[in-house]
Amino acid sequence: QVQLVESGGGLVQAGDSLRLSCAASGHSFSLYHMAWFRQAPGKEREFVADIRGDAQTTSYIDSVKGRFTISRDNAKKTGYLQMNSLKPEDTALYYCAAGPRISTDYTMYDYWGQGTQVTVSS
Repeated sequence: QVQLVESGGGLVQAGDSLRLSCAASGHSFSLYHMAWFRQAPGKEREFVADIRGDAQTTSYIDSVKGRFTISRDNAKKTGYLQMNSLKPEDTALYYCAAGPRISTDYTMYDYWGQGTQVTVSS
């Protein structure tokens, strides 16, 4: 079992930066792949980025490439999403997820945090 708790969201202006954190509890955190998803009101949950358990490989949706960076510190059992040059269209509830399989499909992840709100004003 893994429990995930996100933090770091907030209200910012376009062009600002935020760093989301995802603190994990439980065993064998490094064995789980991690991902960030987001969901805006009235829209489906959307893949943002993922990172393998050994942190060797990452992937992103096109709309955040060059602006967002996913990372993890397995010793601290924490994952991160650094978000730069934020845009109003980045506004959403951001979730971290973990599981033994890595995928852009949110249904493939076993563990989820409660979400942290990111609001970007223009």
